Amino acid sequence: MDFTLNEEQQMFAQMFSDFATKEVAPRAEAIDAEEQTPPELLEQAAMQGFLGAILPEDYMGAALDLVSYTLLAEAWGRADMSSATTLHAHTMTAYAILKYGNDQQKTAYLEPMAMGEKIGAFALTEPAAGSDPNSIITEAKPDGDDYLLNGVKSWVTNGGIAGVYVLFARAPEGVTAFLVDAGAPGLKVGGRERTLGLRGANICALYLDDVRVPADHILGEVGHGLRVGLGTMDFARLSLAAVALGGAESALDLGTQFAIERKQFGVLIANKQAIQNYIADAQLQVEALRHLVHHAAWLAEQGKPYGYESTLAKLFGGAAVYDVANTMIQVHGGYGYIVDYPISRVYRDARGLAIIGGSAEIQRFLVARHVLAEKGVEVEP
Repeated sequence: MDFTLNEEQQMFAQMFSDFATKEVAPRAEAIDAEEQTPPELLEQAAMQGFLGAILPEDYMGAALDLVSYTLLAEAWGRADMSSATTLHAHTMTAYAILKYGNDQQKTAYLEPMAMGEKIGAFALTEPAAGSDPNSIITEAKPDGDDYLLNGVKSWVTNGGIAGVYVLFARAPEGVTAFLVDAGAPGLKVGGRERTLGLRGANICALYLDDVRVPADHILGEVGHGLRVGLGTMDFARLSLAAVALGGAESALDLGTQFAIERKQFGVLIANKQAIQNYIADAQLQVEALRHLVHHAAWLAEQGKPYGYESTLAKLFGGAAVYDVANTMIQVHGGYGYIVDYPISRVYRDARGLAIIGGSAEIQRFLVARHVLAEKGVEVEP
């Protein structure tokens, strides 16, 4: 098992780093203050092929392997976790269509998504059901050759800027995934949620009032939405873990740089053992997370199941990025509590990564269920 990046992956990593450094990082403070990912940034990303990162060339995609995609998510997350979440939500929507869509659906949606003409959003969560697809109550009622959708979706990342939603509703046959176009009659997009961090991610609710969706917009098969949702979440957790890795690296860089510039009592604080311990512990978490991310991505590239490993990466990543950011706040001392210092933004963004894509509690349950199942004990949610 060799996780060494090949020559092509190393080239991609440099390309992603250059883009993130030149185009994303200088906008990070404005993204946070203005609470949006600039359309021109997404246009630039599309021109570079990043919005179609995992899509085949037939759909104008970059055809990246999954390890290379995690390098993109990591580099973008290092520059700004907030807009990296926008990229993540778009890519997971494209992943769902690529994996579960038919040829007609792929032709209709994937090329516009790769070109940035349609931004994707994944509408799974509901106010009363959380992210549990088994508890979905949004209704999909058959009406001739169509379905009428009624209900509410919450915490939809990219909700206000999306051109297409992968949306889950309960049909008579069971939970079903639908492709719903933005602007469909009866679909109302709520206002952007004023979140503590990740402010550049357009997170909002969707309200569905007799939204008519043709049966040929069913993603996968009717009643098989759980397969679509759970299969896509394997990818989504890995994607978010890679964003968390980038965020943890950013926090560590900010804390280390402060430590080698800040003097106290005439001595650089980098010479103090307490500060060195903080830096060493943070580096340990970063490298541990890197290996979890690369291992899960490697498994996926081998065609092996990677859901458990991506869950481990997401669980550890959400905790690690927050812990590293919190520790680097401590390295900054009182300055870390001043909003003019970037570490405060990184800290706020980091907190959200333990919540989105399934809370830490959900991830812990999934890990525990896997471990217990290996011992012959089956547990239910």
